Amino acid sequence: MNDEHVYLIALTLIKGVGSVSARHLIEYFGSAQAVFKAKKHVLEKVPGIGEYIATNIRKSESTTHKRAEKEMLFVEKNKIALYSIVDENYPVRLRECQDAPVVFFYRGNADLHAQRIISIVGTRNATEYGRNMCDLLIKDLSEMAPDVLIVSGLAYGIDICAHRSALKYGLPTVAVLAHGLDRIYPALHRNTAAEMIKNGGVLTDFLSETNPDRENFLRRNRLIAGVADATIVVESAEKGGALVTTDIAFSYGRDVFAFPGRTSDNYSKGCNRLIQTNKAGLITSAKDLFTALSWDVKIKVPQQQQLQFENQPDHPILSLLAEKGEFHINELATLMNLPIHHLSPMLFELELEGHIQTLPGGVYKLAP
Repeated sequence: MNDEHVYLIALTLIKGVGSVSARHLIEYFGSAQAVFKAKKHVLEKVPGIGEYIATNIRKSESTTHKRAEKEMLFVEKNKIALYSIVDENYPVRLRECQDAPVVFFYRGNADLHAQRIISIVGTRNATEYGRNMCDLLIKDLSEMAPDVLIVSGLAYGIDICAHRSALKYGLPTVAVLAHGLDRIYPALHRNTAAEMIKNGGVLTDFLSETNPDRENFLRRNRLIAGVADATIVVESAEKGGALVTTDIAFSYGRDVFAFPGRTSDNYSKGCNRLIQTNKAGLITSAKDLFTALSWDVKIKVPQQQQLQFENQPDHPILSLLAEKGEFHINELATLMNLPIHHLSPMLFELELEGHIQTLPGGVYKLAP
Protein backbone atom coordinates (compact mmCIF):
# COMPACT_ATOMS: atom_id res chain seq x y z
CA MET A 1 0.00 0.00 0.00
CA ASN A 2 1.42 3.35 -1.09
CA ASP A 3 1.52 5.65 1.97
CA GLU A 4 1.51 8.85 -0.07
CA HIS A 5 -1.59 7.70 -1.95
CA VAL A 6 -3.31 7.07 1.38
CA TYR A 7 -2.49 10.60 2.53
CA LEU A 8 -3.61 12.03 -0.81
CA ILE A 9 -7.00 10.35 -0.49
CA ALA A 10 -7.23 11.50 3.14
CA LEU A 11 -6.53 15.08 2.07
CA THR A 12 -9.53 15.03 -0.29
CA LEU A 13 -11.74 14.09 2.67
CA ILE A 14 -10.93 17.18 4.73
CA LYS A 15 -13.89 19.52 5.05
CA GLY A 16 -13.13 22.78 3.26
CA VAL A 17 -10.31 21.33 1.16
CA GLY A 18 -11.19 21.21 -2.53
CA SER A 19 -9.12 20.24 -5.54
CA VAL A 20 -7.50 23.66 -5.85
CA SER A 21 -6.57 24.07 -2.17
CA ALA A 22 -5.40 20.45 -1.90
CA ARG A 23 -3.07 20.93 -4.82
CA HIS A 24 -1.84 24.19 -3.32
CA LEU A 25 -1.07 22.50 -0.01
CA ILE A 26 0.84 19.69 -1.72
CA GLU A 27 2.92 22.16 -3.70
CA TYR A 28 3.60 24.19 -0.55
CA PHE A 29 4.70 21.28 1.68
CA GLY A 30 6.02 18.91 -0.97
CA SER A 31 3.71 15.97 -0.22
CA ALA A 32 0.32 15.09 1.23
CA GLN A 33 1.98 13.34 4.14
CA ALA A 34 3.90 16.52 4.99
CA VAL A 35 0.61 18.45 5.03
CA PHE A 36 -0.74 16.21 7.79
CA LYS A 37 2.53 16.37 9.73
CA ALA A 38 2.64 20.18 9.69
CA LYS A 39 1.80 22.11 12.86
CA LYS A 40 -1.47 24.00 12.99
CA HIS A 41 0.18 27.41 13.19
CA VAL A 42 2.26 26.56 10.11
CA LEU A 43 -0.81 25.45 8.18
CA GLU A 44 -2.56 28.71 9.06
CA LYS A 45 0.20 30.70 7.38
CA VAL A 46 -0.36 29.02 4.01
CA PRO A 47 -2.13 31.49 1.69
CA GLY A 48 -5.79 30.59 1.29
CA ILE A 49 -5.90 28.08 4.14
CA GLY A 50 -6.56 29.93 7.39
CA GLU A 51 -7.56 28.72 10.83
CA TYR A 52 -10.74 26.84 9.82
CA ILE A 53 -9.08 24.48 7.33
CA ALA A 54 -5.94 24.16 9.46
CA THR A 55 -8.08 23.04 12.39
CA ASN A 56 -9.94 20.52 10.23
CA ILE A 57 -6.68 19.03 8.97
CA ARG A 58 -5.33 18.53 12.48
CA LYS A 59 -8.58 17.24 13.99
CA SER A 60 -9.59 14.81 11.27
CA GLU A 61 -6.24 13.18 10.46
CA SER A 62 -7.10 9.93 12.24
CA THR A 63 -10.57 9.43 10.76
CA THR A 64 -9.66 10.49 7.23
CA HIS A 65 -6.56 8.30 7.24
CA LYS A 66 -8.61 5.31 8.31
CA ARG A 67 -11.15 5.90 5.51
CA ALA A 68 -8.34 6.39 2.99
CA GLU A 69 -6.75 3.07 3.98
CA LYS A 70 -10.11 1.37 3.47
CA GLU A 71 -10.33 2.88 0.00
CA MET A 72 -6.85 1.72 -0.89
CA LEU A 73 -7.80 -1.85 0.09
CA PHE A 74 -10.82 -1.57 -2.23
CA VAL A 75 -8.61 -0.25 -5.03
CA GLU A 76 -6.05 -3.03 -4.66
CA LYS A 77 -8.63 -5.79 -4.31
CA ASN A 78 -10.46 -4.75 -7.48
CA LYS A 79 -7.31 -3.99 -9.49
CA ILE A 80 -8.23 -0.36 -9.96
CA ALA A 81 -5.61 2.10 -11.18
CA LEU A 82 -5.09 5.17 -8.99
CA TYR A 83 -3.79 8.31 -10.66
CA SER A 84 -2.44 11.03 -8.39
CA ILE A 85 -1.41 14.57 -9.22
CA VAL A 86 2.12 13.87 -7.96
CA ASP A 87 2.67 10.88 -10.26
CA GLU A 88 4.31 11.17 -13.67
CA ASN A 89 1.62 9.08 -15.37
CA TYR A 90 -1.15 11.55 -14.50
CA PRO A 91 -2.89 12.56 -17.77
CA VAL A 92 -1.21 15.69 -19.11
CA ARG A 93 -4.39 17.33 -20.38
CA LEU A 94 -6.08 16.97 -17.00
CA ARG A 95 -3.02 18.14 -15.08
CA GLU A 96 -3.23 21.46 -16.94
CA CYS A 97 -6.63 22.18 -15.35
CA GLN A 98 -6.45 24.26 -12.18
CA ASP A 99 -9.16 22.22 -10.43
CA ALA A 100 -7.96 18.79 -11.59
CA PRO A 101 -8.62 16.08 -8.99
CA VAL A 102 -5.74 15.24 -6.67
CA VAL A 103 -6.58 11.58 -7.17
CA PHE A 104 -8.92 9.67 -9.45
CA PHE A 105 -9.65 6.01 -10.01
CA TYR A 106 -9.72 4.13 -13.30
CA ARG A 107 -10.65 0.69 -14.59
CA GLY A 108 -9.95 -0.14 -18.21
CA ASN A 109 -7.30 -0.44 -20.89
CA ALA A 110 -7.70 2.78 -22.89
CA ASP A 111 -4.73 5.12 -22.98
CA LEU A 112 -5.57 8.32 -21.11
CA HIS A 113 -2.54 9.87 -22.84
CA ALA A 114 -3.90 9.04 -26.31
CA GLN A 115 -2.85 11.35 -29.12
CA ARG A 116 -6.46 12.33 -29.81
CA ILE A 117 -9.22 12.46 -27.19
CA ILE A 118 -12.70 13.86 -27.82
CA SER A 119 -15.55 14.29 -25.34
CA ILE A 120 -19.10 14.00 -26.66
CA VAL A 121 -21.98 15.32 -24.57
CA GLY A 122 -25.61 16.21 -25.02
CA THR A 123 -29.14 15.96 -23.75
CA ARG A 124 -30.56 12.93 -21.98
CA ASN A 125 -33.66 13.37 -24.17
CA ALA A 126 -31.91 12.67 -27.45
CA THR A 127 -34.00 12.82 -30.60
CA GLU A 128 -33.61 10.58 -33.63
CA TYR A 129 -31.68 13.42 -35.29
CA GLY A 130 -29.26 13.63 -32.37
CA ARG A 131 -28.71 9.88 -32.19
CA ASN A 132 -28.12 9.67 -35.93
CA MET A 133 -25.67 12.58 -35.94
CA CYS A 134 -23.78 11.08 -32.99
CA ASP A 135 -23.56 7.66 -34.64
CA LEU A 136 -22.48 9.11 -38.00
CA LEU A 137 -19.85 11.29 -36.35
CA ILE A 138 -18.28 8.33 -34.56
CA LYS A 139 -18.51 6.10 -37.62
CA ASP A 140 -16.59 8.66 -39.65
CA LEU A 141 -14.10 9.20 -36.82
CA SER A 142 -13.34 5.48 -36.78
CA GLU A 143 -12.52 5.60 -40.50
CA MET A 144 -10.48 8.80 -40.36
CA ALA A 145 -8.46 8.13 -37.21
CA PRO A 146 -9.06 4.78 -35.47
CA ASP A 147 -6.93 5.84 -32.51
CA VAL A 148 -9.40 8.49 -31.29
CA LEU A 149 -10.56 8.00 -27.70
CA ILE A 150 -14.22 8.89 -27.09
CA VAL A 151 -15.17 10.20 -23.62
CA SER A 152 -18.65 10.77 -22.22
CA GLY A 153 -20.68 10.37 -19.03
CA LEU A 154 -22.67 7.08 -19.41
CA ALA A 155 -25.95 8.98 -18.92
CA TYR A 156 -29.10 8.43 -20.92
CA GLY A 157 -29.39 10.04 -24.34
CA ILE A 158 -26.35 11.29 -26.23
CA ASP A 159 -23.85 9.95 -23.67
CA ILE A 160 -24.82 6.31 -24.00
CA CYS A 161 -25.23 6.71 -27.76
CA ALA A 162 -21.62 7.93 -27.97
CA HIS A 163 -20.31 5.00 -25.92
CA ARG A 164 -22.29 2.36 -27.81
CA SER A 165 -21.42 3.78 -31.23
CA ALA A 166 -17.74 3.85 -30.27
CA LEU A 167 -17.92 0.19 -29.27
CA LYS A 168 -19.80 -0.65 -32.47
CA TYR A 169 -17.17 0.95 -34.68
CA GLY A 170 -14.16 -0.28 -32.72
CA LEU A 171 -13.09 2.95 -31.01
CA PRO A 172 -11.99 2.95 -27.35
CA THR A 173 -14.40 4.80 -25.09
CA VAL A 174 -14.22 5.96 -21.46
CA ALA A 175 -17.07 6.96 -19.15
CA VAL A 176 -16.60 9.51 -16.38
CA LEU A 177 -18.84 8.55 -13.45
CA ALA A 178 -20.55 10.61 -10.75
CA HIS A 179 -20.09 7.92 -8.08
CA GLY A 180 -17.62 5.31 -6.87
CA LEU A 181 -16.44 2.32 -8.87
CA ASP A 182 -18.38 -0.09 -6.67
CA ARG A 183 -21.53 0.54 -8.73
CA ILE A 184 -22.82 1.63 -12.13
CA TYR A 185 -25.53 4.23 -12.62
CA PRO A 186 -27.87 3.97 -14.35
CA ALA A 187 -28.08 0.23 -13.81
CA LEU A 188 -29.53 -0.17 -17.30
CA HIS A 189 -26.09 0.72 -18.70
CA ARG A 190 -24.19 -1.86 -16.65
CA ASN A 191 -23.61 -4.22 -19.58
CA THR A 192 -22.30 -1.38 -21.73
CA ALA A 193 -19.94 -0.33 -18.94
CA ALA A 194 -18.66 -3.90 -18.62
CA GLU A 195 -17.96 -3.98 -22.35
CA MET A 196 -16.22 -0.61 -22.11
CA ILE A 197 -13.78 -1.89 -19.51
CA LYS A 198 -12.57 -4.32 -22.18
CA ASN A 199 -12.25 -1.61 -24.84
CA GLY A 200 -11.99 1.68 -22.99
CA GLY A 201 -12.74 2.16 -19.34
CA VAL A 202 -14.57 3.94 -16.54
CA LEU A 203 -13.08 6.58 -14.26
CA THR A 204 -14.13 8.73 -11.32
CA ASP A 205 -12.70 10.92 -8.61
CA PHE A 206 -15.35 9.72 -6.13
CA LEU A 207 -14.60 7.10 -3.50
CA SER A 208 -16.46 3.80 -3.31
CA GLU A 209 -19.78 3.90 -1.46
CA THR A 210 -20.50 7.33 -2.98
CA ASN A 211 -24.03 7.64 -4.33
CA PRO A 212 -24.80 9.28 -7.70
CA ASP A 213 -26.22 12.41 -6.09
CA ARG A 214 -27.28 15.31 -8.29
CA GLU A 215 -24.39 17.60 -7.35
CA ASN A 216 -21.88 14.89 -8.24
CA PHE A 217 -22.85 15.04 -11.91
CA LEU A 218 -21.90 18.71 -12.08
CA ARG A 219 -18.56 17.97 -10.40
CA ARG A 220 -17.71 15.10 -12.73
CA ASN A 221 -18.27 17.35 -15.78
CA ARG A 222 -14.89 19.00 -15.22
CA LEU A 223 -13.20 15.65 -15.85
CA ILE A 224 -15.14 15.12 -19.07
CA ALA A 225 -13.98 18.52 -20.27
CA GLY A 226 -10.47 18.36 -18.84
CA VAL A 227 -9.33 14.97 -20.09
CA ALA A 228 -10.07 15.77 -23.76
CA ASP A 229 -8.71 17.97 -26.52
CA ALA A 230 -12.20 19.10 -27.49
CA THR A 231 -15.80 18.81 -26.34
CA ILE A 232 -18.60 18.28 -28.84
CA VAL A 233 -22.27 18.98 -28.09
CA VAL A 234 -24.59 16.97 -30.28
CA GLU A 235 -27.93 18.12 -28.86
CA SER A 236 -28.83 20.33 -25.89
CA ALA A 237 -31.74 22.40 -24.64
CA GLU A 238 -31.09 25.98 -23.52
CA LYS A 239 -30.11 24.66 -20.06
CA GLY A 240 -28.50 21.40 -19.04
CA GLY A 241 -25.42 19.54 -17.94
CA ALA A 242 -23.95 19.48 -21.44
CA LEU A 243 -23.77 23.27 -21.45
CA VAL A 244 -22.11 23.21 -18.02
CA THR A 245 -19.46 20.93 -19.49
CA THR A 246 -18.89 23.27 -22.43
CA ASP A 247 -18.56 26.25 -20.08
CA ILE A 248 -15.87 24.35 -18.18
CA ALA A 249 -14.09 23.33 -21.38
CA PHE A 250 -14.25 26.93 -22.60
CA SER A 251 -12.71 28.12 -19.31
CA TYR A 252 -9.87 25.61 -19.78
CA GLY A 253 -9.14 27.06 -23.19
CA ARG A 254 -10.21 23.84 -24.90
CA ASP A 255 -12.01 23.68 -28.22
CA VAL A 256 -15.79 23.38 -28.16
CA PHE A 257 -17.94 22.37 -31.12
CA ALA A 258 -21.65 21.93 -31.65
CA PHE A 259 -23.98 20.47 -34.24
CA PRO A 260 -26.57 23.03 -35.36
CA GLY A 261 -30.26 22.23 -35.49
CA ARG A 262 -33.56 23.75 -36.51
CA THR A 263 -34.50 26.83 -34.53
CA SER A 264 -37.84 25.26 -33.68
CA ASP A 265 -36.29 22.18 -32.03
CA ASN A 266 -36.00 22.49 -28.23
CA TYR A 267 -32.99 20.19 -28.06
CA SER A 268 -31.05 22.19 -30.63
CA LYS A 269 -31.53 25.55 -28.96
CA GLY A 270 -28.53 25.08 -26.68
CA CYS A 271 -26.25 24.15 -29.58
CA ASN A 272 -27.49 27.03 -31.70
CA ARG A 273 -26.90 29.45 -28.84
CA LEU A 274 -23.34 28.17 -28.33
CA ILE A 275 -22.61 28.80 -32.00
CA GLN A 276 -24.38 32.18 -31.98
CA THR A 277 -22.34 33.41 -28.99
CA ASN A 278 -19.05 32.10 -30.46
CA LYS A 279 -18.55 29.64 -27.61
CA ALA A 280 -18.59 26.73 -30.03
CA GLY A 281 -17.52 26.16 -33.58
CA LEU A 282 -20.14 24.85 -35.98
CA ILE A 283 -19.51 21.35 -37.30
CA THR A 284 -21.63 19.05 -39.44
CA SER A 285 -19.24 16.12 -39.82
CA ALA A 286 -16.08 14.47 -38.57
CA LYS A 287 -14.21 16.10 -41.46
CA ASP A 288 -15.24 19.54 -40.16
CA LEU A 289 -13.95 18.60 -36.72
CA PHE A 290 -10.55 17.40 -37.89
CA THR A 291 -10.11 20.41 -40.14
CA ALA A 292 -10.93 22.77 -37.26
CA LEU A 293 -8.49 20.98 -34.95
CA SER A 294 -5.80 20.86 -37.67
CA TRP A 295 -5.37 17.15 -37.05
CA ASP A 296 -3.46 15.35 -39.76
CA VAL A 297 -5.27 12.14 -40.63
CA LYS A 298 -5.19 9.72 -43.49
CA ILE A 299 -8.64 9.46 -45.02
CA LYS A 300 -9.46 6.25 -46.85
CA VAL A 301 -9.62 6.85 -50.60
CA PRO A 302 -11.37 4.41 -52.97
CA GLN A 303 -8.85 2.25 -54.84
CA GLN A 304 -9.74 3.61 -58.28
CA GLN A 305 -9.39 7.19 -57.05
CA GLN A 306 -6.14 6.27 -55.25
CA LEU A 307 -4.61 4.91 -58.48
CA GLN A 308 -5.67 8.07 -60.25
CA PHE A 309 -4.08 10.21 -57.55
CA GLU A 310 -0.79 8.29 -57.71
CA ASN A 311 -0.38 9.57 -61.26
CA GLN A 312 -0.92 13.18 -60.16
CA PRO A 313 1.93 15.56 -59.25
CA ASP A 314 2.53 16.30 -55.57
CA HIS A 315 0.32 19.35 -55.02
CA PRO A 316 -1.68 20.37 -51.91
CA ILE A 317 -4.79 21.23 -53.95
CA LEU A 318 -4.76 17.79 -55.55
CA SER A 319 -4.31 16.21 -52.13
CA LEU A 320 -7.40 17.98 -50.81
CA LEU A 321 -9.47 17.03 -53.86
CA ALA A 322 -8.33 13.41 -53.57
CA GLU A 323 -9.54 13.31 -49.97
CA LYS A 324 -13.01 14.79 -50.43
CA GLY A 325 -13.68 14.53 -54.14
CA GLU A 326 -14.65 18.14 -54.80
CA PHE A 327 -14.42 21.59 -53.21
CA HIS A 328 -15.90 25.00 -53.78
CA ILE A 329 -13.23 27.62 -54.44
CA ASN A 330 -14.14 29.39 -51.19
CA GLU A 331 -13.57 26.19 -49.20
CA LEU A 332 -10.21 25.65 -50.88
CA ALA A 333 -9.18 29.22 -50.10
CA THR A 334 -10.06 28.73 -46.43
CA LEU A 335 -8.29 25.38 -46.09
CA MET A 336 -5.13 26.62 -47.82
CA ASN A 337 -5.22 30.01 -46.10
CA LEU A 338 -4.87 31.79 -49.42
CA PRO A 339 -6.80 34.75 -50.89
CA ILE A 340 -8.89 33.77 -53.90
CA HIS A 341 -6.91 36.02 -56.23
CA HIS A 342 -3.81 33.95 -55.40
CA LEU A 343 -5.64 30.63 -55.56
CA SER A 344 -7.36 31.18 -58.92
CA PRO A 345 -4.15 31.18 -61.05
CA MET A 346 -3.05 27.93 -59.39
CA LEU A 347 -6.40 26.31 -60.18
CA PHE A 348 -6.25 27.57 -63.75
CA GLU A 349 -2.77 26.10 -64.24
CA LEU A 350 -3.80 22.71 -62.85
CA GLU A 351 -6.84 22.74 -65.12
CA LEU A 352 -4.69 23.52 -68.20
CA GLU A 353 -2.40 20.63 -67.28
CA GLY A 354 -5.42 18.34 -67.19
CA HIS A 355 -5.23 17.50 -63.49
CA ILE A 356 -8.52 19.07 -62.41
CA GLN A 357 -11.79 20.17 -63.94
CA THR A 358 -14.26 22.93 -63.15
CA LEU A 359 -17.91 22.25 -62.33
CA PRO A 360 -20.75 24.82 -62.35
CA GLY A 361 -20.83 27.18 -59.38
CA GLY A 362 -17.08 27.45 -58.80
CA VAL A 363 -16.62 23.81 -57.76
CA TYR A 364 -13.44 21.84 -58.60
CA LYS A 365 -12.65 18.13 -58.70
CA LEU A 366 -9.92 15.86 -60.02
CA ALA A 367 -10.04 15.27 -63.74
CA PRO A 368 -11.26 11.78 -64.76
